[in-house]
Amino acid sequence: MNEVTNEKIEKYLNITKTALSRIKIAKDLSKENQKYADEFLDMASRYHKDGMHYKEKGDVVTAFAAVNYAHGWIDAGARIGLFEVEKDSEDFVMPRE
Repeated sequence: MNEVTNEKIEKYLNITKTALSRIKIAKDLSKENQKYADEFLDMASRYHKDGMHYKEKGDVVTAFAAVNYAHGWIDAGARIGLFEVEKDSEDFVMPRE
């Protein structure tokens, strides 16, 4: 497939929405890392909101780009340990052991 359909963007917006609802900021972070965790979560939320906005405007290509940025922030935060995530979840890239 070489196009972003409404169904595809809806799927990815929903996956990211679910991931956002399941994020827990890791306990016992340093003050600096707590700040980073808050920033990562804020950026993910903002890009997800942008994705929904562009979808509503009918610009599914920009919506797709935004939702991918959103999930990138989520995955990066999970990978470096800012977020506690379920080990077997398909919503996140798993943190390093």
